Amino acid sequence: MRASTSIYVPAGEHRFKEQLKIWGVIPYQVKISSSDTNGDLFAFEHVDMGNGGPPRHLHFEQDEWFYVTKGQFIFEAGDDCCTLGSGDSMFVPRMVPHVWAHVGAELGTILLAVQPAGTLEAFFGESVAMSRPPATEEAEAMFAAHGMKVVGPPLDVG
Repeated sequence: MRASTSIYVPAGEHRFKEQLKIWGVIPYQVKISSSDTNGDLFAFEHVDMGNGGPPRHLHFEQDEWFYVTKGQFIFEAGDDCCTLGSGDSMFVPRMVPHVWAHVGAELGTILLAVQPAGTLEAFFGESVAMSRPPATEEAEAMFAAHGMKVVGPPLDVG
């Protein structure tokens, strides 16, 4: 399916009016569902998240774009390492191992777009059903089932 009309999502809200957290930790708001674009694009936001982020991973078929709207985020993508602040963005092509984490005292917000959508939205659907981060083997299986590979731990921001 593809949306045939415009879709308005107010600031701070989820496309489907839900309040969700990935693994009970990372706030998650869909802005453009993969069902809106026939799988061409998926956009979502992590609003007011605390410190931390996902494990180092790569996507076999998706390119990913990150845009920081609040706070500071550390990124490692391939051999590149940088800190992104409000207004900064980073593009990570498919097959490039990457990891990111929010750092600092204030909460952070980051907008992400994935193209093509693949099954990342379904992956998050499974992840929000969990109340805790998955164990290493569990994460590897979850990521693999959705076209990704875990290649290392999350960044240590403790």
